[in-house]
Amino acid sequence: MVKRRTVALLCFSMILAAGAVWIANNWLDMRNAPRQTDEMLVNVVVAAVDISYGQKLDKQHFEIVRLPQDGVPENIFSDSLELVGQVTLADLLEGDVVRKERVSEKLVGVTLASMISLNMRAVTVRVNDVIGVAGFLLPGNYVDVLFTKSKDGRATTDTILKKIKVLAVDQIAGTKKNDPVVVRAVTLELSPKNAELIVKAKSEGSLQLALRNPVEGLEEPVVAKAKPRPKRKYVPTSTSVTIIRGTKAETVKVKL
Repeated sequence: MVKRRTVALLCFSMILAAGAVWIANNWLDMRNAPRQTDEMLVNVVVAAVDISYGQKLDKQHFEIVRLPQDGVPENIFSDSLELVGQVTLADLLEGDVVRKERVSEKLVGVTLASMISLNMRAVTVRVNDVIGVAGFLLPGNYVDVLFTKSKDGRATTDTILKKIKVLAVDQIAGTKKNDPVVVRAVTLELSPKNAELIVKAKSEGSLQLALRNPVEGLEEPVVAKAKPRPKRKYVPTSTSVTIIRGTKAETVKVKL
């Protein structure tokens, strides 16, 4: 009985000793680990508030934080003064690291030009409260463009463009509000070919905008094809008939 108790105490002591050695070893490793010095940290510009798409930037929109150099992404800003006067190309949330891909270069004049995609054009369409989808159009929405034309007392409507991005409503290129606002003009982002189509359609008939669900699959803008005109058939009014009597042949015209 005494031997069993002695063996148990020895085993328990060995477990405690091993645990103490493991704790002491970890403590020494932590003491000997290289500390993160100030030289290993860099200045990084982050958004101090939520910044909407297309907003002109000011110093108050940002703050400087110190982050480890190894964990900082490329193309960041280290000084908020570099961003003053630029325009956001995407929404930024509070705390987001500001990267150069999310802002445009400094521009002179209207900031709308910086939001137009490469090889695209901005065309403004005059609207009323009905054409403007009762004021529910906002920058960043997508619409279909319907074209109505009257001929010989009959009106026809075709969808001439699909999935067209709204760059601005009136003179607003970005907003955080979702309340309906009656607008007088809508600026659309179009390819050069579709820009010509819109201008031509405005002079030949009327345009209507149809608001799309943004989660729908991306479709290439399409142009409605004109229906081919039916070809006129020639119907003869008379024909010739040859009458043979014996050895004689006579041609006679017959009215149809």
